[in-house]
Amino acid sequence: MTGNKLNIFKLGQENIRILHYTWFAFFMTFVVWLGLGPMMPFIKEALDLTDQQAKVLLILNVAMTIPARIIVGMLVDRLGPRIMYTSILVLGGLISIAFAWAEGYEELALLRFLSGFIGAGFVVGIRMISEWFPAKQTGLAQGIYGGWGNFGSAGAAMTLPFIAVGMGDVDGWRYALTFASIAAIIYGLIYFFIVSDTPKGSTYFKSKKMGAMEVTSTGDLILYILMNIPLFLALAVLTWKLSPAQMGMIDQITTYVIYAVLATLYLVQVWKIWHVNGHIINKPVPELHRYKFKQVAILNWSYFVTFGTELAVVSMLAMFYVEWFDIPKITAALLAGIYPFINLFARPGGGWLSDVIGRKKTLIIVFLGITVSFLVLGNVHNEWPVWMVVTITIFAGIFSKAGSGAVYAMVPLVQRRMTGQIAGMAGAFGNVGAVTFLTVNSLVDYDLFFMVIGITSAIVFFLILFVLEEPAGQIAETLPDGTVQMIDVK
Repeated sequence: MTGNKLNIFKLGQENIRILHYTWFAFFMTFVVWLGLGPMMPFIKEALDLTDQQAKVLLILNVAMTIPARIIVGMLVDRLGPRIMYTSILVLGGLISIAFAWAEGYEELALLRFLSGFIGAGFVVGIRMISEWFPAKQTGLAQGIYGGWGNFGSAGAAMTLPFIAVGMGDVDGWRYALTFASIAAIIYGLIYFFIVSDTPKGSTYFKSKKMGAMEVTSTGDLILYILMNIPLFLALAVLTWKLSPAQMGMIDQITTYVIYAVLATLYLVQVWKIWHVNGHIINKPVPELHRYKFKQVAILNWSYFVTFGTELAVVSMLAMFYVEWFDIPKITAALLAGIYPFINLFARPGGGWLSDVIGRKKTLIIVFLGITVSFLVLGNVHNEWPVWMVVTITIFAGIFSKAGSGAVYAMVPLVQRRMTGQIAGMAGAFGNVGAVTFLTVNSLVDYDLFFMVIGITSAIVFFLILFVLEEPAGQIAETLPDGTVQMIDVK
């Protein structure tokens, strides 16, 4: 490998093998986690669930992922990605098997809520890839990891329903999920023995404290506290969706109790942030060790748009085609199915472009594309030709998925020893975006839904344009012996 070139077929190179081992671990987490979607028609029929009950399971499937990505981000910076990926695949597989053989609806709901933490596996690989690839190649490597791993959702859709049908009885869905879960457990154990956290002789930089991210200025401390609010608001929105005001799956007293718990947890989080960082008010951090939290905040909002849009659009696209253009459901499903396939090349493409022309410039380009595409879709009418709308949707998907790749091309360059925490927070914001946009979709018509995405993207575009900074030429990292090493990020 020379320069920015990255040959993913050179399996004799250890870092290339690590890349393939790790994206497949991510792939398996998505098969187990997002396999619920294609299995839902089978589960609903077999257990005679109502529409409301089925929708609640889908909501619960993403709820735990928001706090889980934060927690897993902290743990991976302390324990290392090898242990964390193995733990997530094994424990997640066991929970998924328990869900597959649950009988009562309450048991199903609880186990599906717990299964949401499997979606945090994505964060683990971000740290692993950042350890094995230099900054000049990390964009493409992270893009391949994220894009090919994300394809696990399509992999589940293309395999699990056929397994369920092939079993030939009402419990076919149980066997399908069980087989997928066993495969995840086996691969999790294999992963532990075939990878290492860093190349031989390299230092694994660990965060100094647990419980909250370290910041390096008073202004950043305030911004960090404020940036935690959307994470808890998203969970409050999920609670509202389950409340008597919406779906009526929980009573009013339970709703208020959950709101109170979320408020309490936020205050606890603020206390943890203060406990870790309060000293910087009286004892400023030396300039050499500082980083700008505004970089993290803008990347969070960027992923809110890119990945949040991806999850939301995947969820509603087929119904949009059916309801607005009156085309057959199978045709609509096939047209909507183009969207997840874009990940195979668009997300790696966004990472590659970041390596070639720069992180900020790439984000400017992709967010301009997201903004324009969705603002055009926001003006769509059902008199428009279907092929034109599908084409615009594909372009919107290319830009949003390339944007996800561009975001995570920059994440490892902000502060290396906290890559897991930064990746976890950005990943959580992606799920917050999905909750936000899906909630908007449930309240307004499709054209306004697209318009909201376009306007949100425009706001983040201006933040990137005027506030985000290109990563510096070098960042300082403190070695375990206390000495300082400068890491080249160019």
